[in-house]
Amino acid sequence: MAQPIPARLVEAREQALAVRAMYEVLEERFNNKTWSLHELMLGFSNDVGYIGRLLLSTDGTWPIDGDTDSELRHKLAESMWWLFVIADRLNIDLDEAFSTTMRSISDGLEETIARTTTSPPA
Repeated sequence: MAQPIPARLVEAREQALAVRAMYEVLEERFNNKTWSLHELMLGFSNDVGYIGRLLLSTDGTWPIDGDTDSELRHKLAESMWWLFVIADRLNIDLDEAFSTTMRSISDGLEETIARTTTSPPA
């Protein structure tokens, strides 16, 4: 049975798509077209790469200008935005996909936990 979608996730998706709609207004004004799926993916990939650098910064191995924690919160949230936008463009129900995927992973983990022992391997 499908679990209800958390209200905050629904609100987040709605906010993400409203922000995307504003970007599309500007893209039309400045470029006479909105971003393609390829361009959206490039933007998302760029942000994911920056998250990698921010994680290195939290370990002290890659210094950045600015506040690492603040930047990391921003880029993680922005990554969620990209996922909502890309899923919408592909007509993927991300809420349903997330619930189904988490249920499948959870079931698999429960099975593995049930058939394994708590003692470390010899």
